[in-house]
Amino acid sequence: MSKQQQIGYIRVSTIEQNTTRQLDGLILDKVYTDTCSGKDTQRPALTELINYARSGDVVHVHDISRMARNLEDLLQLVKSFNEAGVTIKFLKEALSFTGEANPMQELMLSLLGSVYQFERSMLLERQREGIAKAKAEGKYKGRRKSVDRQAVLEKLSEGLSIRGTAKKLGIAASTVQAIKKGG
Repeated sequence: MSKQQQIGYIRVSTIEQNTTRQLDGLILDKVYTDTCSGKDTQRPALTELINYARSGDVVHVHDISRMARNLEDLLQLVKSFNEAGVTIKFLKEALSFTGEANPMQELMLSLLGSVYQFERSMLLERQREGIAKAKAEGKYKGRRKSVDRQAVLEKLSEGLSIRGTAKKLGIAASTVQAIKKGG
């Protein structure tokens, strides 16, 4: 029988954010860290963690919002870990899920997960409103074009293939193809 592992999961949205405070002071056998949004579960370190964790292991997460910003994803992740025999602990909220029925903890998980999902929705709404306002005032023009369409068309007219053009200009072949098709 393998030894129970204490595993940490850390998620920050940007590389500028500090990861050290999230599980500071815990003695962990392994730590998985993602630097990306929690909008969905398509995260490299989370996927590795799911594949690594075994029955008897304990996954420590600073708070619920670090695991997921979507209630459905949060509930599914906790359920999947528990079904695999893995305990998940949310330190900030002092909640621990082992798979045993605990109606109060399940309510708290659903309630707090809903709050984090609402918070993310409000943030995105404010961001959209801010961009719309800036566009209306002529202050927001979007990202600068990173591909020189004319250079792509010139290389293609010189007889270079799509892949050759992409390699020569350091861009994706799909980008060259889209420009060739008039996109």
